[in-house]
Amino acid sequence: MPRLMFVAALAVCTLTAPVLAAEMPATPYAGQQTRTIKALSDDEIAALRNGEGMGMAKAAELNGYPGPIHVLALAAQLGLTESQHREVTAIFERMSAAAKLLGGELIARERTLDQLFATGEFTPNRLSAETAAIGELQGRLRSVHLAAHLQIRALLNPEQIVRYKQLRGYGEPRPVQHHHHG
Repeated sequence: MPRLMFVAALAVCTLTAPVLAAEMPATPYAGQQTRTIKALSDDEIAALRNGEGMGMAKAAELNGYPGPIHVLALAAQLGLTESQHREVTAIFERMSAAAKLLGGELIARERTLDQLFATGEFTPNRLSAETAAIGELQGRLRSVHLAAHLQIRALLNPEQIVRYKQLRGYGEPRPVQHHHHG
């Protein structure tokens, strides 16, 4: 019986493998050649234009340094004071303005890099300069987001930080209190 099951399984695999292979794209990049900027999806371009973090501040976020947009969204649950709310809003607005500016510059540089390859008009020096500029912009953009997390942490008290981590799903849940009757 086990031998018959093996033969049957082998037959199924043999028959379905060509069908599965035909449905899979040749590479994970298939279809992306039509993008305006090959290295950036429409969602990534929109996120850069909107000053979104795109995971750039995970090092801060996941180590207990709250992000401004999330703190504002959780303001009531965190018990932000009026002063804290004003300061977090100001930090967010400064971060957002700087991130939008840098995001726009990054999109422009990626567009230039894409066009250099599309037209074949690059030299090794130009390629080096463009990729260095992109790397520098990415670093500055990430720094803007991380700096906002540092500023926010300095505004919150330890209880608010613990509560933030709980609300975001990073912290230890509150211990269950057992009531002993006796």
